[in-house]
Amino acid sequence: MFREDDGSEREELVQLRDSRVPLRASHLGAGRARDGYYLVAMLLDREGEKQELDRLLATVRGGESRALVVRGEAGIGKTALLDYAVASALDMQVASAAGVESEMELGFAGLHQLLVPFLGSLERLPAPQREALGSAFGLVAGVTPDLFLVGLAVLTLLADAAGQRPVLCVFDDAQWIDQASAGALGFVARRLLADRVGILLGVREEADHPMTFEGLSELRVGGLPDAEARELLATVAVGRLDERVAERIVAETQGNPLALVELGGELTAEEIAGSSRLPEPLPMGRRLEERFLGRVRALPDDARRLLLLAAAEPSGEPALVWRAAERLGIQTEAADLPEIQRLLTFEPRVVFRHPLIRSAVYQGASPLERRQAHEALAAANDRERDADRRAWHLAEAAVGPDEAVAAELERSADSARGRGGYAAAAAFLARAADLTPGEERRAVRRLHAAEAELAGGTPAVAAELLGQAMPSLVDPLQLAEARRLEARVRFAQGECSRIPAILLDAARALKPLDVTHARKTLIEAFEVSLYAGRDAGEASTRVIARVARETPRSRQLPESASDLLLDGFALLDVDYATAARLLQRAVHALVADHEAAGDEIPKFSELGCVAAGELQDDVAARVLAGQALRRARDRGDLMAMLPALGWQVRSEAFSGRFAAAEAALAEGREISSATGNIGVFGETAIIGLQVVVLRGDEARAREAATAAMREVTGRGMGGQISQIRWLLTILDLALGNYRSALDSARAVYEEDPTLTGTIVLPDYIEAAIRSGEPAAAEAAFERLSTRVLASGTGLALGLLARSGALLADDAEAEHLYAEAIDHLQRCPSAPQLARAHLLYGEWLRRRRRRRHARAQLRAAHEMFDAMGAEAFAERARVELLATGEHVRRRTIETRDELTPQEERIARLAAAGASNQEIAAQLFISSSTVAYHLRKVFRKLDVSHRTQLVHAIEDA
Repeated sequence: MFREDDGSEREELVQLRDSRVPLRASHLGAGRARDGYYLVAMLLDREGEKQELDRLLATVRGGESRALVVRGEAGIGKTALLDYAVASALDMQVASAAGVESEMELGFAGLHQLLVPFLGSLERLPAPQREALGSAFGLVAGVTPDLFLVGLAVLTLLADAAGQRPVLCVFDDAQWIDQASAGALGFVARRLLADRVGILLGVREEADHPMTFEGLSELRVGGLPDAEARELLATVAVGRLDERVAERIVAETQGNPLALVELGGELTAEEIAGSSRLPEPLPMGRRLEERFLGRVRALPDDARRLLLLAAAEPSGEPALVWRAAERLGIQTEAADLPEIQRLLTFEPRVVFRHPLIRSAVYQGASPLERRQAHEALAAANDRERDADRRAWHLAEAAVGPDEAVAAELERSADSARGRGGYAAAAAFLARAADLTPGEERRAVRRLHAAEAELAGGTPAVAAELLGQAMPSLVDPLQLAEARRLEARVRFAQGECSRIPAILLDAARALKPLDVTHARKTLIEAFEVSLYAGRDAGEASTRVIARVARETPRSRQLPESASDLLLDGFALLDVDYATAARLLQRAVHALVADHEAAGDEIPKFSELGCVAAGELQDDVAARVLAGQALRRARDRGDLMAMLPALGWQVRSEAFSGRFAAAEAALAEGREISSATGNIGVFGETAIIGLQVVVLRGDEARAREAATAAMREVTGRGMGGQISQIRWLLTILDLALGNYRSALDSARAVYEEDPTLTGTIVLPDYIEAAIRSGEPAAAEAAFERLSTRVLASGTGLALGLLARSGALLADDAEAEHLYAEAIDHLQRCPSAPQLARAHLLYGEWLRRRRRRRHARAQLRAAHEMFDAMGAEAFAERARVELLATGEHVRRRTIETRDELTPQEERIARLAAAGASNQEIAAQLFISSSTVAYHLRKVFRKLDVSHRTQLVHAIEDA
């Protein structure tokens, strides 16, 4: 909400901020200083901190955006600094909110509190964003909103408001913000750039939302310097301050302003003067909380019970607290006591003057008193409108197991999940489980709570709940689902090797109960086993394939693309021709009918791309990756975008479009960082290795390969080792290190894993021929022929002809090279075509046909040089020199090179997308798009979007 501080206090704050007169006690009376200690702490020193806040505001006024986390221990002065920023932003729209410590996590509650002033502009948002934000806030009924689509809506809403006047968002005690709001705010803070929006987050030193605010700029607030701490202590002390007493208090409080103010006001005049011994130890931290509690216990009963109601209700709604107070027979006069007014305010919201006061009030009450407070608050909440809060208060009022309350909590969990509040749903379900009388029913609710925790991004908590639930699950279907959830939890935590076995066991258990679910589980197991490889142990792809062959689909249901994929992969090792036909049907179905497949595609698009890769169908793989990426963008589903981006990087790289591949790679890394995803696609070492290998930067490629090998070995992802070896084969072929290339390729050839075992064959044949091992090349060519004849794609036929030419006699080789070039020039895989020209040219040169060799080698060199494949370009250049043609060594121009973000925006703009459409696709604001486009136009020396297409390709 916009700040609604008392006008005179705000004016005084501004005057004090601008004052150059040293602060003295006369500026604030001793009593006022105790309530308003933050004013004193703000003006004593803090010049460095205030300058940092001034720089943030100047950046926002200058047209850019910035986020800052103000971090420090309780009472250190974070709130004072945030108030200073608010007072310094009179020319801005200032929205502020504060977290409230509570076990109750209502999803997006904190974000809603912050954005109330801007919700009048909700209708101007694009429909998907408007629906996501409205659903998250419970304003409209809708599907569960994706966290990052909500984040994009917030970004758009703030950027739109900032178009009128700069915006400053201030969230104090952000360590207590609900998880959904924290995730959205963290996302927004990272995506702001040219939007005139500032974000300030006050966070306790010891608290953190894992990954949520990581990477944001931080301002750490420490204690006051000794001189200023003594001045503050003297300001609030009762009587003359002894020097030695001051020294001890300042040392033990470490300059914490709150501790100084509280001690200075609570110690007696004799203790302050040094004529009486100080308490041992001094009351700070928990002891300071006890000091607050001492004040509370000295209050009349009605006043204490009123404070407890306020502490037990996190919404801060005065009317709700007073309705509960009426039920307990508390008179309104209880709020008029000066002692109450020094502890909290009732208007416009119920707010404690410091979080420690609230904590002391609540924790200091007896269990019976707390239950009575929650019972009154439950009765005061509307049964329909405030069902979630009512259910939570009923739970806190419960003495023991209570199925009726547990059922209400479960209904509230469904409501929270529908709004995307997975943390809230998990909290409701976990509490419902605690109140469930029956052991089996309790276990089921814990299982559902674990699912919600995983969806909310807390796999460690999910694992704990799952461990509590599994021993008491009796139903075989629920046990199998629990095993599937266990696999997902382990995957989210970065494990890989044990997951195929877990899923295989679950599939075997499901087979006699539900064959459809069993087959879905086998697909999941097969997909993960591709990455686990040899680390999967007894749950290898071959074992899973055998179980899949023994688990035929139900003939009562129509055949789906996922059925075709599973059946096809299950037959690869026993009947490649039949397997290829099944995979072709699956790929064609996915390409042709991707919309009708609905929710099936996001789960199986990865295997669809693997199938296309196994068939060497580069066209289909590109289409499937593009479809999956567009679908994920349309839904705002960043998690689904990661695998699609991984395949897009691969597709662009092996099409020779390295800049586009690097742009997709950069976007994937950004999303991985934003989501904290550490699964297979959260790690981009291998995906990035594809680009540096094809670019031919040997030093970077070998360094990246070493890092990737270390990563996959440590995470039990042995299946990725074959990918790394294949890429090193390509690198060594480009560099002319044929023996090293053969060694790397041979390991992959002998293992023959799905996908990599097929695509390595042409490279293995080339390395074997150049290393003088024709027998090895012949054996590999026989395997390649069998697979190419089964798939029959243009790329496969071109690679077969090129490989055959390496083995053929002179009479047949030339024909095969021409055939290879004919096939490959109709495929997207430009580097493979360039390699065909290179091999053909090398063959011609060795037969002393220099003129014809020059034509092929020149074509190869120009293609490699244009795409930026430096190592292959150098190999072609050396061959050209041997024909007598002089070729200048060239390197990639970097002048005015576009950044990956600029590249993405430029290509989308060139394709006709508007700024708003680009913003929605890339999860940034329209003003940030315009900012980048201005830089693109300047770098490419163009003045209009229609010029971008040619300018990008020329660059």
